[in-house]
Amino acid sequence: MSSQVVVTGMGVTTAFGRGAGALLDGLAAGQSAFGQTARFDTRRCRVGVAAELPGDPKLPLELGAVVEQACAGAGLDATDRAGVNLFLALHADAGAGRDPAAGDILGGTPGEISAATGLPHPARIYTTACVAASTAIIDAATLLRSGRATRVVVAAGYLVDADSFWLFDAGRTLAADGQVRPFSAGRQGLLLGDGLAAVVLEDSEAARARGAAPLARLAGWGRAGDAYHVCQPVPDGGGLARAIERALARGGIGACDVDYLNANATGTTFADSSEAAAIRQALGEHAGLVPVSSTKSLHGHALEASALVEFVVTVLALHSGLLPVNAGFLGPDPACALDLVLDEARSRKARYALSLNAAFGGANTALLLEAA
Repeated sequence: MSSQVVVTGMGVTTAFGRGAGALLDGLAAGQSAFGQTARFDTRRCRVGVAAELPGDPKLPLELGAVVEQACAGAGLDATDRAGVNLFLALHADAGAGRDPAAGDILGGTPGEISAATGLPHPARIYTTACVAASTAIIDAATLLRSGRATRVVVAAGYLVDADSFWLFDAGRTLAADGQVRPFSAGRQGLLLGDGLAAVVLEDSEAARARGAAPLARLAGWGRAGDAYHVCQPVPDGGGLARAIERALARGGIGACDVDYLNANATGTTFADSSEAAAIRQALGEHAGLVPVSSTKSLHGHALEASALVEFVVTVLALHSGLLPVNAGFLGPDPACALDLVLDEARSRKARYALSLNAAFGGANTALLLEAA
């Protein structure tokens, strides 16, 4: 059984553009990608803002492109891809048709991705809200650590759609001032954003045998439930704190070893204060010394794909030595007392970083990454 899971390839697309370079440039600049949506009619909405790619992007094509980026970056040829498991996280539309031949729950999307990339039809499809992609990563890592697979591709995608937008707007969870302000006083809510990503996870020995250089190591992971409320997290952050503690224990490190934390924070009142409480509970005295930012303040909330986009962000932060800014900050909230990365990206060579995610229903995940 291998003791290490490594990241050997990544692909990503956000409203900043296609590719990791475009995302890193956007993070370094620290200016959000939000603007007036042109994709559908928002004249009857409270809010009309989202972070979107220009034009009329198509989900299967964009997903196929990021999977191809990740596989090419990892150096996977047609032979390497033939037996690889593909785990796919997508936004499920209850009205979408099922292809009885392929078993797709989202029309032909999974089959189209398989055909375009040379990967087998997705072995698993995850639709579990905002922890869909992080759950897929954890399941992939468990397969690799147990020796049941040597390589897994995890992909996720979301393009801002009218139904989700109108639902969040009707629920008054979108930020009426057009900015996401994580952990800030005066925060008003979340904003949606296009996000697609793919990563190649491998057994470290298998990667070494074929000469693949790791981009980062997935050192640990944890997941836990709140069992508190269908929409709101438990105020003391207990579930997320347990996920963090399990990730650190699996990685064999202490709270004092964490150098950066990419937060789930969506800019909503209850969720951000609960997450801050979870961070303080799990990291103890070190909580105030760990730089924290939520990059949803820059690229928006990509629902089921958010965790994978933010996983890529965290790898980029470790690789570049640049910690992304927590944008939109207006002033401190005593309930969110953390070392937030404010005003501009912070230069720091980090070894270990946490990426946190939480979803409706009280699901929480924590992923611990180590620099390669």
